[in-house]
Amino acid sequence: MMTHSILQEIVVLLLISVFSVVVFRRLNMPPVLAYLFVGILVGPHALGWVPDDESTRFLAEFGVVFLMFTVGLEFSMPQLLALRKEVFAIGGAQVGITTLIVAIVVILLGQSLDTAIIIGGILALSSTAMVIKQLTEQLEINSRHGRLSVAILIFQDLAVIPFLIIIPMMAVNVENSIATELAFAVLKGALVIGIMLGIGHWFLRPIFHEVARQHNSELFTLTILFFSVAAAWVTDLSGLSLALGAFIAGMMLSETEFRHQVEVDIRPFRDVLMGLFFITIGMLLDTRDLPDILPQVFISVIALITVKYLIILAICRIAKVENGVASRTGISLAQGGEFGFAIMAIAITNGVLSEQVSQIVLATVVVSMMISPVLIRYNGAITKKFFSHSYVKSREANVQELEKSAGSLSGHVIICGYGRIGQNISKFLKLEGFEYIAVDLDPLIVKNTHEAGEKVYYADSTHKDVLEAISIASARAIVISYDDFVGTEKIINVVRPIRPDIPILVRTRDDSNLEKLQALGATEVIPETLEASLMLSSQLLMLLGVPMRKVVNNIREVRESRYQLLHEFFHGQDNTTNLSHADALREGLHSFNVPEGAFCIGKSIGDLNFENLHLKVSALCHDGVCHQKPSERINVEAGDVLVLYGKPEDYEHAQTVLLTGIK
Repeated sequence: MMTHSILQEIVVLLLISVFSVVVFRRLNMPPVLAYLFVGILVGPHALGWVPDDESTRFLAEFGVVFLMFTVGLEFSMPQLLALRKEVFAIGGAQVGITTLIVAIVVILLGQSLDTAIIIGGILALSSTAMVIKQLTEQLEINSRHGRLSVAILIFQDLAVIPFLIIIPMMAVNVENSIATELAFAVLKGALVIGIMLGIGHWFLRPIFHEVARQHNSELFTLTILFFSVAAAWVTDLSGLSLALGAFIAGMMLSETEFRHQVEVDIRPFRDVLMGLFFITIGMLLDTRDLPDILPQVFISVIALITVKYLIILAICRIAKVENGVASRTGISLAQGGEFGFAIMAIAITNGVLSEQVSQIVLATVVVSMMISPVLIRYNGAITKKFFSHSYVKSREANVQELEKSAGSLSGHVIICGYGRIGQNISKFLKLEGFEYIAVDLDPLIVKNTHEAGEKVYYADSTHKDVLEAISIASARAIVISYDDFVGTEKIINVVRPIRPDIPILVRTRDDSNLEKLQALGATEVIPETLEASLMLSSQLLMLLGVPMRKVVNNIREVRESRYQLLHEFFHGQDNTTNLSHADALREGLHSFNVPEGAFCIGKSIGDLNFENLHLKVSALCHDGVCHQKPSERINVEAGDVLVLYGKPEDYEHAQTVLLTGIK
C-alpha cells in the first residue's frame, strides 16, 4: 500500500509538472514558476495530493546541492579579477546595503536579529537563471547593463555561501551573539573549505584522469555523483550545509579540463531535482492564509522592487555609472531569486524562520519573480521614461561617434559581430583591398581590435540609427557573423526597407532557420555544419582522385539547391534535435522494410502518394541495390527498403498506411 501511495504521488507530480511547464513556456514564463505552481496546487495546503514530509524535503534538498555544484563549476577566479570592481564593490555594496535595510525594517516590525538577517539575505538576492536567460534572449547580455547585472549576480551567488554557513550555527548556538556565531562559523567554514580544496587539488585531477582513460561514460557520471554527494556529506558532518560542500566540489572540478563534460553529465540530475525543490517550496505556501496576508505581500513586493531598484541605482551612480545603465541594471535585478528559496528552506529546516513569517517572505519572492519577466523585457522603455534626457544624450553621442569614425565610407562592407568569424572575414577583405567597418557588443573585443587599428566599434547593429551612422546607404554588402536568429531577424528587417538591393550574408550554426532567413530577405545563409560537410567531402574526393572540376560542380549544385541533399540524414539515438522546435532539424531519413502482406506491395511509388503523407522517397533498395530518387512508376515489392525523408510523427503515420492502407 505504501509503495502504491509513493508511486501514485510520483505519477501525479510528473503529470502536473509536464502540463504546467508546457503552459508556462507558452506564456513565456520561466519553468521555475511552473514548479512553484505545482507545489502550491498539489501540496498539503491546497489539494493535498502530495504530503510535505521529511523524506520529500530531504530529496528536494539535493536539487539545491546540484544547483550549487553547477555554480561552483562556473566559479572563475580570472573572471572575478577582471570584474573585481563590479563584482566586489558594486555587488558587495548591493547585497550588504539591501540586507542591512531589510533587516532594520524587520527588526522594527518586532522580529529577532537572526530572523531579520535571514530575511535580509533572502530579499537581497535576485534570480540568476531568470535574469541571464531573458537578457540573453533580448540580446542585452553583452550590453553595459547586461555585464553589470551579471557581475552583481556573481557576487550574489557567492554571498549565498556565508548564509549556508551561519544558518545551522544560528540554530545550535542561540545563546551566543550573532557576531560570535558568524565568526565561529566563518573560521570553521574556512578550515573545512581549505582542507577540501587541498584534497581536491592533489587528488581530484589524477582520479578523473584515470576514470577518463576507461572511456566509460557510466563510470564518469558515477564518479561525478560520488564526489558531489561526498563533498556535501563532509560539510553536513561538519555542521555546515549540504549545498556548501557541493559548491566546493564544483569549484574544485572547475579547475580541471573535465569541467564542461561534468556540467553536461550533471545537468539532468540538477534539472529534475531542482524542479522537485521548487515544488516543495511551493508546498510551503499556505493558500488558505493568502487572503489574510495579501495586503502585507502586496506592500512587500512593491517595497522590495522599489528599494532594490533605488539601492542599485544609487550604488551605480556613486560608482560613476551612467543613469541609463544604472537604471536598467536596477530594473533587471529588482526581483527575488531561486537562491533565496534555498536559504529559506534551510532556515525553515533549522527552525530559524517561523511558519508565519516564511509565508509572507515566500509569497513576496514568488510574486516578484512573476512580475520580473515584464520588468526585464521593458527595462529600456521604463528607463527612458525616467532618464529620457540622459538616455537619449548617451545614445546620440554614441551614434555621432560612429558617424565621425565612418566618415565618407562608400562601397564598404559592414560586419555585424566581430568574433572569430567576423575577424577572419575582415582578413580576406583586407587582402583584396576592400574597406569594412564592424560593430560588436563585446567591450573587450572592441577595445583590443580598435587599439590594433581595426575599424571596430561598440554598438548594437539591430538599431536603425546605428546602421545609418556606419553608412548602410552606401555600403556594398552586409555580413551578420554571429549566431542569433532574433538579432539577425531584427537586422534584416531594419536593412531591407533602407536597402532592398544590398546583399546580406548570414552565418548560422545549422540549417534550422535557413528558409525563414531567406524569406526575410537574406541573400545567402551559410550554415556552419553543412559547410563543414562540404569542405570535408570535397577534400576527400580530391584525395581519392576525383577531378577538381567535378568536385567543384557537385559542391555548387548542393549550394544552389539550398543544401537540400545535406538535409537528409539519419538521426542517432544521441541526437537531441528531435526535441527542437525547428521543423528543419526534426526532419530526417527513416528506413522502412516492406514485409510480406503489406498493403503497399505491388503499388507504384506514385500510387502511394507520399506527398499526402508529408514524406519524400529518397531511395528504394531492391536486392541490395539502392536507387536514389526512384521513378514514381517503380512498384514496391516484399523485401524492399524504402528510405523516406520527413518528420518522425509523419513517418510513424506512414508506417500504418503502408502496412494496412488505413489513413
